[in-house]
Amino acid sequence: MPTNEMTGGEALARMLQAFEGGPMFGMGGFQLLPFYDAARRMGLKHYLINDERCGAFAADAYAKVTGRVGLCDATLGPGATNLVTALVESLNAGVPVVAIVGDTHRLHSWKNMTQESRQLDILRPAVKEVIRVEYIERIPELVRRAFAVATSGRPGPVVLDVPEDVCHATYPFDEEEFVVDPIHRAAPSLRVRPDATALDTAVDMLKAAERPLMLCGGGIHISRAAEAVTAFAEATNIPVAHTMSGKGAVACTSPLSAGLFGRYDRIANKLIEESDLLFVVGCKLGEIATKRYTVPPKGKTVIHLDIVAEEMGRTLTPALSLWGDARATLDEMRAALAGSGMKEKLAGWAGDVPKRMAAWRQDVDARLTSEERPINMARLMHELNLNLPADATLVADGGFAAHWGGLLYDTKQPGRGFVPDRGFASIGYGVPGGIGAALGAAHDKLGPVVALTGDGGFNMVMGELETARRLGLAFTVIVVNNAASGYVKALQHLMYGEGAYQSSDLAETNYATVVEAFGCKGIRVERPEELGPALQAAMAEKGRPTLLDVVVTRDPAKMLPAVDNRTVQVKKGDRVA
Repeated sequence: MPTNEMTGGEALARMLQAFEGGPMFGMGGFQLLPFYDAARRMGLKHYLINDERCGAFAADAYAKVTGRVGLCDATLGPGATNLVTALVESLNAGVPVVAIVGDTHRLHSWKNMTQESRQLDILRPAVKEVIRVEYIERIPELVRRAFAVATSGRPGPVVLDVPEDVCHATYPFDEEEFVVDPIHRAAPSLRVRPDATALDTAVDMLKAAERPLMLCGGGIHISRAAEAVTAFAEATNIPVAHTMSGKGAVACTSPLSAGLFGRYDRIANKLIEESDLLFVVGCKLGEIATKRYTVPPKGKTVIHLDIVAEEMGRTLTPALSLWGDARATLDEMRAALAGSGMKEKLAGWAGDVPKRMAAWRQDVDARLTSEERPINMARLMHELNLNLPADATLVADGGFAAHWGGLLYDTKQPGRGFVPDRGFASIGYGVPGGIGAALGAAHDKLGPVVALTGDGGFNMVMGELETARRLGLAFTVIVVNNAASGYVKALQHLMYGEGAYQSSDLAETNYATVVEAFGCKGIRVERPEELGPALQAAMAEKGRPTLLDVVVTRDPAKMLPAVDNRTVQVKKGDRVA
């Protein structure tokens, strides 16, 4: 067996190459220099990022778009701890990420090494598993383990901790040690189905239902199951509602789409009330999706299908729990329901959905087409619907942007055309998420990428436009410019009244001018009629990002994510749903 003497860093690079990994985002330090040198020599797609958190966000978005493992790295200490927020996003959202983290030389540990910290103790609760490499010869084995853990079950992030001396040491590896199982290059790497008896019961319950409704969460996209959901819904005439992360389970333009449910909805919450059977698929039923645990109302019959058994029964008690992969299970159930007559039986129930949706659209049309200045958020979302092609990807920053996008953006085909950071819902995801999504869209030959962020979120990460410009990425960043921490200011207005604002205002800034200094194209949009042309110009730009600085309402009574903006003041201490 031929051997090849190499550093631990090169062995890491060889393993990533075997997994066809990349792009990778990171900021180097001495501990991982042999890895960087090998990446250079081997031509691995590794990109310098300006902040490690943003690198992990970019890896997360790339993985969400492609299903492939997102990759990032960080050096000892502050580099490692900067990853925490983004890794929790991936953990909570079920996104496969492998983060390689440098650590101290083992002979020097706990002797006040520069930047040393209890980084593994800090990182451990933020990831699915922490893997410490104690021996150079185990690098191939442990990298395989990292990819297997990241892509199996409910996918998630894994930290591979590499001490300095292990990365710089050399070892004569056999070539056969760098062979990998290709199933772990993407998630889900393994699929399982529920117990056969439980599946039979679920089929019988669906057959007996008069008004069944599917509630789909982000697990649909983790499973790459949107086509399966669409086929199941069309074969049975069961309408589909979704969470923010589940948008695209069926196309929002489908007559079977009931839209967003939970804290904000179009028609879905009313359908949930009227339904006699709820089929929950790949959904954790968390606070936002359940409108602070009030949706569905008590007494509803629920079938809950999820890949994580611990999620079933966490917020409500289902009548039946199905532990399995969404796509594999739905395909099997669709086959079992063939010839059942459900499609004909539910024609009336399903046929009512597009009528209700049309009535909703007519009711809110004045806001969707509003001519008011500053620009109404509903008009911005409406213009995105009019101008983005079916294969576009809309990345939505946490909070304000994700809620408006979740409610009003319409995907035109099944799939993950809407990428919000709802695992942790931190702000600052928009630009790095756009970087990862743009690279992912290029890999999968998808259409344009648009990243929607607030001015507060953009202020956090605007330096990553230098990264995007350096990489020659042509995607669009929309800054929702309301000169405020909009969500907080709106809630302060709601709870305490006009003028009762504390630490929620930002300086008026022309971000279109700011980004010109980065070499990006900037367009200031102040009139609603300018939105469509600005979007078209941005999507036509080649080789660099374009930022649309969209001046939206400064009225906190109109900032909350709904077309029927909540303007009623509530008393202090009242619960806000």
